[in-house]
Amino acid sequence: MASPPIAARDLTKSFGARRALDGVTLTLGAGEILGLLGPNGAGKTTFVRSVVGRVRPDAGSLSLFGFAPSDRDAAALRGWVPQEIALYPLLSPRENLVSFGRYQGLRSDDVAAAAERTLAWAALTERADERTDRLSGGMKRRLNIAVGTIHRPRLLLLDEPTVGVDPQSRERIYGMIEELRSEGVSILYTTHYMEEAERLCDRIAIIDHGRIIADGTREELVRSTLGKSRVLTVDSGAPLPEGLRQKLAERGATMKASAAVVPVEEPAKDVPEILDLFRREETPVADLRLATASLESVFLHLTGRDLRE
Repeated sequence: MASPPIAARDLTKSFGARRALDGVTLTLGAGEILGLLGPNGAGKTTFVRSVVGRVRPDAGSLSLFGFAPSDRDAAALRGWVPQEIALYPLLSPRENLVSFGRYQGLRSDDVAAAAERTLAWAALTERADERTDRLSGGMKRRLNIAVGTIHRPRLLLLDEPTVGVDPQSRERIYGMIEELRSEGVSILYTTHYMEEAERLCDRIAIIDHGRIIADGTREELVRSTLGKSRVLTVDSGAPLPEGLRQKLAERGATMKASAAVVPVEEPAKDVPEILDLFRREETPVADLRLATASLESVFLHLTGRDLRE
């Protein structure tokens, strides 16, 4: 398959007066995990639903392995795990897997073996015959991934796959994703957890107001936005006064509710100057942290918002 798993060019989509996608161009490479990050309402869900074939863009082009998203060949190669649990609660995990396997076109003489394989992969064999509504949240999440991959897709869309799960299940899900990577599956991954993106994704695309505003590896994004800067976070514990916010903005700072995040080139010189601004504005300093620029600081710098806002 010479064509990439996802190739989007100049996608636009409006819902009434709201432009959900505004010229999105994005490519997912073979065997790559691409993290799609953005604040709420940035366009992530609309893009994912376009790839799934649930939303038809107004303009632009979108293909999966060279096929249109609505094409039957694309559906056979694609798996989708939505954020909402999409399972039959009164069926067992095994019955869910058999049902979804048949929906995906597996033959009756193949689906039972596929269900057993997938139960073991998701660490659910011992709970295979219990009612699904009696499973823990983490087990349901793992089963949700299992039913989306029982047909062994070459492209997988994972939308917030670890929301609300316990640490043990989160680690198991990470292991499942890494196994898929080792098998060459291409994954589009959306998450509100920055540490997941840094751990799992080969490349990060940041979307805001329907546009891709940054695209690259973690190191590339840090270098292109903040250079070799460190980041100073100063938290006052209370809303920052407007005069202080303006002076900090002149130094390239981005603001949280009670804190400023300021790029710092020369810590010995810059940190005292920044603290002096707080002193002159009679604003207390409750917490102070100097750190190497991270993906989180890049995201805040580019969007002016936390990932979970």
